[in-house]
Amino acid sequence: MKLGQTILAAALALGTSAGVAVAQEEIIFGISATPNSLQGQTAHEFARRANEKLGDKAVVKVFDSSQLGKDKDMLQKLKIGTMHMTLPSSVMPEIAPEYAIFDLPFLVADRDHLAKIDDTFFKDVLVPAAEAQGYRPLAVWENGFRHITNNVKPINTPADLAGLKIRTPNSSWRVAMFGEYGANPTPMSFSEVFVSLQTNVIDGQENPLTNIAGAKLQEVQKYLSLSNHVYSPAYPTVGVAVFEKLDPEVQKVLAETAQEMALWARETGGSAEGELLDELKAAGMEVNTADRQAFVDASAPLYEKFASEVDGGQAMIDSVLSLAGGS
Repeated sequence: MKLGQTILAAALALGTSAGVAVAQEEIIFGISATPNSLQGQTAHEFARRANEKLGDKAVVKVFDSSQLGKDKDMLQKLKIGTMHMTLPSSVMPEIAPEYAIFDLPFLVADRDHLAKIDDTFFKDVLVPAAEAQGYRPLAVWENGFRHITNNVKPINTPADLAGLKIRTPNSSWRVAMFGEYGANPTPMSFSEVFVSLQTNVIDGQENPLTNIAGAKLQEVQKYLSLSNHVYSPAYPTVGVAVFEKLDPEVQKVLAETAQEMALWARETGGSAEGELLDELKAAGMEVNTADRQAFVDASAPLYEKFASEVDGGQAMIDSVLSLAGGS
């Protein structure tokens, strides 16, 4: 009798446990970045913090390294409901042109300036622009200041890029930028970059130090030219229709935790740059600092393009530049 009672109790406990597991909502968060990149670290820290707050209501699960597809694939999955969150960066101007403000070279002076841009533009300009296309960014996280790597020579001025096949994200604006610089821009997904460099399909690429080190590009690239040509945010993003079907408490936790991670990402990104640069040098990369003014001069057509093609573009440029004072 006692054995039977024990078996019954165990069965009831198992059934209760299984019931909780079935009832718990899984929040699927897919990203293209590697887990040791800043984007990957931020996504996993976001999940840890959110899961502490969510308790039994839901659990955030991060799938990094393009396990769930390329950036555009994952954005589409947000709309059809097979994913809840993703972390696009340079692809966002293809969703809404207002996001191309971050593809204007040398526009963001530093992380303090970025914080002011976030406060001024995120809620009133960037969120509505994405929502019109069915997406809702929850915050502005850091991807980072971008630099150029290649296997041919150090890049000091745009003239040094002439004819080089430089991988860019699948962003028409980044393609236009490197076209202006004289390169042969070659858009492709980040998950394809290592092998493409290894097999000489492309000569180089451009990314923040955290992504260069995170994807071990130092193993297949010789030269690192510090250009700081663009600051790329990353946007933890949900599909509006799917997100609004979640429990309101779950929505609140996800939104608040995403905002909470914005400062963490900037501070972590800033503090890690020196260590990352040392790591890349130690791996054998030859490092030089590019001629900033030469690149600034070559960037003027991109500002003209944004002002003429994006509604209110010149006003956005002027406003962002005005925020740089004292940053």
